Amino acid sequence: MTAKREDRARPSRAEALAWLDLRLNYERQSPSPGTFGLGRMRRLLAAVGSPHDFVPVVHVAGTKGKGSTAAMIAAALGAGGYRVGRYLSPHVHAIEERIGVDGRPIDGRSLTAAFAVVMPAVEALDRIASRRGCRGPTWFEVLTAVALVHFARVRVDVAVMETGLGGRLDATNVTRPVLSVITSISLDHMALLGGTIGKIAAEKAGIIKRGVPVVSGAVHPSARRVIRTFAARRRAPLLELGHDFTAAVAPAERPVPGDPLGATTVRIRLPAGLGREDGGDPVYRIGMPGRHQADNAALAVVATLRLRALGYAVPERGLAKALRRTSLPARIEVVGTRPLVVVDAAHNVASMRALVDTLSALLDRLRPRVLVFAASADKQIERMLRVAAGRFDHVVVTRYATNPRAASVDRLARACRAAGLPDAEAADSPDAAVARARRLAGTRGVVCIAGSFFLAAEAGLA
Repeated sequence: MTAKREDRARPSRAEALAWLDLRLNYERQSPSPGTFGLGRMRRLLAAVGSPHDFVPVVHVAGTKGKGSTAAMIAAALGAGGYRVGRYLSPHVHAIEERIGVDGRPIDGRSLTAAFAVVMPAVEALDRIASRRGCRGPTWFEVLTAVALVHFARVRVDVAVMETGLGGRLDATNVTRPVLSVITSISLDHMALLGGTIGKIAAEKAGIIKRGVPVVSGAVHPSARRVIRTFAARRRAPLLELGHDFTAAVAPAERPVPGDPLGATTVRIRLPAGLGREDGGDPVYRIGMPGRHQADNAALAVVATLRLRALGYAVPERGLAKALRRTSLPARIEVVGTRPLVVVDAAHNVASMRALVDTLSALLDRLRPRVLVFAASADKQIERMLRVAAGRFDHVVVTRYATNPRAASVDRLARACRAAGLPDAEAADSPDAAVARARRLAGTRGVVCIAGSFFLAAEAGLA
């Protein structure tokens, strides 16, 4: 990379993040259709030395599971001895979670060094945009540029990058992928991506590049048709979950102290040409619980084998170790005992189903059962809560403070009544909601915190 020199003194972390937070941020502000495009991102990257031209990428899109799948793929490549960048969103604890190399979050010095390169380029583009009556780079576009500058500077062998929203017009879609991965597709962000599975799939399939192999976990018939069409048009070799490979969950291991959910084990039937020499189906233990994580692991395994065929050698033992050790915050994460406290970032109907299914045995065994819930106003809140109806003895709704898109407590209370949860309590803050839930659960019950990454962050537990 022919890196641009730093045109200003390196900012402190606080200064860089305060500057970043002045940008338009669609994670916290509701965008309107037609506000997305790749032009700003291309201009920004050109202004900082085109770092994306020097970073081979595994590009991951999807409605659900893309963060987990990306993390597993990155860990597998790391087990092969490669220097691996990882770009995920959103974060739970700190922004450094989004950008990492070799499994470690970016350090403060490297973060501010990358900001020192990107900030003057953004401000120059702002001035041009102002003269033209249009917008400069957004919050997510800036952070994506920061990540790519960092990856190019430290010379990663490959970066695994998760889209922020959609795919076709996402800031990450200017990268140069060696492999594209599409996880499961369900209804979410309909106002922006479309009101049907097919329309949403078309946005996700926008990451498919000419001739670049694709691994897809989309099993809905409409999504599958769309992805097949895109792949065929772009002559991109396609492998599909449920068609070319399958994932079967083995009986759960008995829970042990410190692991109340038990381990998830998956047997994968591999695609023709990527299978083992002995013809057997490999079995892996997964570090993150849930049937849905078995599908994500299958995608990660097949993606890793496809990368192996492209020259990225990852030993079988390293792959198994990576799957076993990979974890992310707020993915059905146990964060407390007496009562048992589980936090999950489930933020759509499909994610809520996966959460309730995973906790089913616990919810059958433990009493009282308390749900702490908050969500963004643009979500299918009533449908999400309907999934929880009959599975919890108490519901406490609240509103997170860090995102103005949060649904009001009154809206959540009405949604609870519509979903068959008429006796929901309200709390002024996530901390107050969790404290109340703990009292309701006693020492023998279970508290489940769900509805949003922002709730997980503000609850102070994830």
